[in-house]
Amino acid sequence: MMATHQDARQAQEEKLGELHEKLTDAVASLVTGDDWADALRFAARFRSRSFNNVMLIWQQHAAAFEAGHVPEPYPSYVAGYKQWQMLGRQVDKGQHGYQILAPVTGRFASATPQDAASWRRLGRGERPRSGEAVRSRMVGVRPAYVWDVSQTSGDVLPELPEPRILEGEAPTGLWLGLAAQVKERGFELLRVSEKSEISGANGLTDFAARTVSVRGDMDDAAQAKTLAHELAHVLMHGPDQEEARQHRGIGEVEAESVALMVGAAHGMDTSQYTIPYVAGWAANVDGKNPVEIVEATGERVRKTALSILNRLETVQVSDGVPPGLEHDSATQTPRTAAPAGPELAVARQREVTGRTL
Repeated sequence: MMATHQDARQAQEEKLGELHEKLTDAVASLVTGDDWADALRFAARFRSRSFNNVMLIWQQHAAAFEAGHVPEPYPSYVAGYKQWQMLGRQVDKGQHGYQILAPVTGRFASATPQDAASWRRLGRGERPRSGEAVRSRMVGVRPAYVWDVSQTSGDVLPELPEPRILEGEAPTGLWLGLAAQVKERGFELLRVSEKSEISGANGLTDFAARTVSVRGDMDDAAQAKTLAHELAHVLMHGPDQEEARQHRGIGEVEAESVALMVGAAHGMDTSQYTIPYVAGWAANVDGKNPVEIVEATGERVRKTALSILNRLETVQVSDGVPPGLEHDSATQTPRTAAPAGPELAVARQREVTGRTL
């Protein structure tokens, strides 16, 4: 029995190793600004999943399309085997799933939850002591599989509304929704008459004056895109945010990337977004592997864009979760808890480097 357990664990570790190699290859292929923008457009349609898993799905679906196993170059809805069955659909015979990273969670208990060092992990079947709080936390990852809807057959999925906008127009409610989020952060929103008022830029965030300025002489779509860019600065690059101080050179990349994802999630034309060479900005962080920088940046961008999008009352494109499936079930997002011991330190480090679900 012991040998069987060890063999299974070794097999899983080997699968994880192969999966991380796939992920590294996928991220390393993002060389130019256009590559990065393409990845973000794809991520906007699967924004409920981590950047790493988006990259894994993208790479494996592209390979399946090239081999003739799926009819379209891009997936639309992805879910696990049992999740498709819950929706009345069955994975077709011979269709191989796409490997992703799923969380492994543990239960932790503490009689003094406010004390981060007091949390202890509960063993299998172990009950907390009287008066202890219990929370779950991710402690690792395991390989899991998802399939695109084109790899399944069965009940027809309901159609979701898709945003339809004309060139130069902003989606209904987008400007107002973004403006509300800017104001909620304590910034005054200003529309300036021309770019000379803000040093030739389309927009400007002034943390000292607590103002966000946007040119009013652009079309509605450009103004909304600029406001999304400046909102990203507000959320990510304040003087009190440590990551912003450590990676200043990536600030504009992150803000433009968030704006691109917000625009793509609304079906806007994102062809004019300008992002510099990935190989340049990712290599400018001292002592960091460029691939890890790209992974971490992609996840920060995704999380920020998702936080913005989730608070907008606008019509958005699908996020890749099949209609009728609960989001938490589809993405297997783990619940968080206070830190507890070295295992959680490892899990947190994985989060920082982007190596999580």
